[in-house]
Amino acid sequence: MKKRKKSFNVAVVGVGAVGVEMLRVLRSRKFPIRQLRVFARSARTIGIDGRSYTVEKISPDGFNGIDFALFAGTEGAKGAATVYASEAVKRGAVVIDNGADFRLNKDVPLVIPEVNGEDAEHHRGIIANPNCSTIQMVAAVAPINRKAKIKRIIVSTYQAASGAGRGALKQLWDETGYIHQKTDASSAAKNPFLCGKNNTAMVLPFQIAFNVLPHIGGFKEYDYTSEEWKMVHETHKIFHSKKIKISATCVRVPVLNGHAEAIYLETEKRITAQKVRQLLSSTPGVVVIDEPHNKKYPMPGMASGKDIVFVGRIRPDPFVKNGLWLWVVSDNLRKGAATNAVQIAEYLTGTKQ
Repeated sequence: MKKRKKSFNVAVVGVGAVGVEMLRVLRSRKFPIRQLRVFARSARTIGIDGRSYTVEKISPDGFNGIDFALFAGTEGAKGAATVYASEAVKRGAVVIDNGADFRLNKDVPLVIPEVNGEDAEHHRGIIANPNCSTIQMVAAVAPINRKAKIKRIIVSTYQAASGAGRGALKQLWDETGYIHQKTDASSAAKNPFLCGKNNTAMVLPFQIAFNVLPHIGGFKEYDYTSEEWKMVHETHKIFHSKKIKISATCVRVPVLNGHAEAIYLETEKRITAQKVRQLLSSTPGVVVIDEPHNKKYPMPGMASGKDIVFVGRIRPDPFVKNGLWLWVVSDNLRKGAATNAVQIAEYLTGTKQ
């Protein structure tokens, strides 16, 4: 079900943080576009990196002639794809949706191109992007699973404000500026909770500046959040198996962009840390930075703006046989969302980088 053309008509739906990044990624990766259309709830012109884009008010007929429709999605809310994906498919488009609405639908492939790109070929018009935290974890652990069979994953995430959208980014920025203006470091340390609702727009449930929130999404079964359950169910779907035992704790941290994850693995077969380094170093889309004694390890600042998954702090558990730790960092707006969506289109068109 690949599209065999030299260039394609592409629609981007949504101009929030992810939609803007989709436009950047399409340009930076030189996706072969014949015509580009940008849709949102209202018509306007936006500027991105010195370029102007005409945004059209979304309508079903806007998808006439579109080959690929990239829906930016909104985490935690019903996205535009719930209304317009079927209309786009009806008109011949392949929908690649970054939202959560179709991810666990049995008829919708959930795809990370480097891991299970072949699943995209079996779509029925809609392909889903996994959640940002799932993408970087699975991209890092899939080669290990193929080699040594993972039995268990325990993961703690450190997720940037940008993962909650532009409003959360602004909240972090405004709160940081407000605290800086109102107090000095020593007095702020005594009372860091200085940003009430009267001081800044609250998108997140609590102040995020100089704070961490062990709460992303709504609370579900066993008091795990929806974000934590996504990492379980989506990983199982991508691997086509529920055998791996997965437990997650997802935390919002005062970082503008770039998610980090501490991932603990137990494997069936013995695999050394050095073998994991070699394995991941030869994995497309993954870069290993693992010289901790020289202070070389991945951090969100180095990942921001890049399309790859960084892995470091690869080390054995000295007390558990076949236990391993990884530290994984990636740009949640790019590989965790926009880039992965564009890579799916590249896979289907044979134009992948």
